[in-house]
Amino acid sequence: MTKEIIYEWVYEQAPKDVWAHLTQPELMAKWLMPNNFKLELHHEFQFTTKPMPALQLDGIMHCKVLKIEPLKKLTYSWKAGSGDGVFTLDTLVEWTLQPQGNGTKVILKHSGFKEYNADIFIGMTDGWLKKRDQMMAIMS
Repeated sequence: MTKEIIYEWVYEQAPKDVWAHLTQPELMAKWLMPNNFKLELHHEFQFTTKPMPALQLDGIMHCKVLKIEPLKKLTYSWKAGSGDGVFTLDTLVEWTLQPQGNGTKVILKHSGFKEYNADIFIGMTDGWLKKRDQMMAIMS
């Protein structure tokens, strides 16, 4: 059985501004993590953070862009492990943007967590809320 994280937020900014924060590597680094992201279909990229040995994570999130609908949807894989070439986390991140008045409704769906990812799932459930707050702060 797999689990998923789903959040919906509303930003005061227009979809083009929110999209920029989801797709421009220098802006993503300010609220999410350092990265080598490119808005190109099938581009493989990494997010980097401090290692978390207790969760068997070496701090490198291996991702691949799977779907791009400009200003509307961005989907990428999100894999991680302890650095031995084996991914203990193999998930999918989907961002959906919908105009709402002068702002933007953002839907985040992070899916594919397995039962053995329970601790990572709990951490990321809270972690995405913190990242949302960071994104809101830099967009203000």
